[in-house]
Amino acid sequence: MKRTNIISILGIFLVAMLIGCIKQEVVEKEIHRTTTIKEEKQIGGGSMKLTSDDFKEGEMIPRKFTCQGEDINPHLKWEDVPEGTKSFALIVDDPDAPMGTWVHWLVKDIPPEVREIPQNSVPGKQVINDFGKEDYGGPCPPSGVHRYFFKLYALDVEKLEAENKEDFYREVEKHAIAKAELMGRYQKS
Repeated sequence: MKRTNIISILGIFLVAMLIGCIKQEVVEKEIHRTTTIKEEKQIGGGSMKLTSDDFKEGEMIPRKFTCQGEDINPHLKWEDVPEGTKSFALIVDDPDAPMGTWVHWLVKDIPPEVREIPQNSVPGKQVINDFGKEDYGGPCPPSGVHRYFFKLYALDVEKLEAENKEDFYREVEKHAIAKAELMGRYQKS
């Protein structure tokens, strides 16, 4: 009888975890789908590009920008911004986290004239991340190599009405006119 109760409880727990993961995946897929559609219709043509002086696409992120280093944000810069951009928003996340995508940094209301984020600086207003803080939280994978996506969105609004992660993703989806992405990797040593 006790074993049956334990198995039932474990089954309920696993189903709840699966539902949570599926919900997060559906939200992320919808954001990707909507943003891709908007990118194809980008005002002014071209394609926004995001790069860093600290690492290149697909390379390992230097320790300095991780939980094992200074835990500060790396340098980022972008170009080919579409006409009509009224602000930018930045999402830094890890889709390889064991419990689903882990959000490391959310920054909104980045002014439209900004084209660069220096190391250890905040270009706009931060929103609480999955570490439970507003500040950048660097890569800190529990095991193996994880991918970290720095996603910059050009928006058609000056201010993004988002006070939490869910609002942030939803409002970015509604207002994105272009997206640029840079991916780096990290593994703890």
